[in-house]
Amino acid sequence: MTARVLIVDDHAPFRSLARRLLVAGGFQVVGEAADGAGALAAARDLVPDVVLLDVQLPDLDGFAVAEALARGQPAPVVVLVSSRALLDYGHRVDASTARGFIAKAELSGETLLRVIDGPGRPVPCSG
Repeated sequence: MTARVLIVDDHAPFRSLARRLLVAGGFQVVGEAADGAGALAAARDLVPDVVLLDVQLPDLDGFAVAEALARGQPAPVVVLVSSRALLDYGHRVDASTARGFIAKAELSGETLLRVIDGPGRPVPCSG
């Protein structure tokens, strides 16, 4: 089964690039959102398996959105992305409810799969 992905980023060109990369990598992109409120609504409506979530959004930061998504049923796997380096966020990524982090320049289907499907952590896939 193919993991269903929601892409959340306030930059449309990145959302378009991410969609192309993930579809080429075997993922099914079910939707996009440009801000935190849109992400929460889309996750509720589309029930994705995975949310690729930008850390810096215009209304809420990605950490707050990840926490809200973790309370959903079912809760999607959240992977944070940023144009900034992981080190720029200190311990916040590890302390968050997100599964992991990918620098935007490193995004690919293979990279996303490595983050979400680490040892003992299978990717949930919808029917």
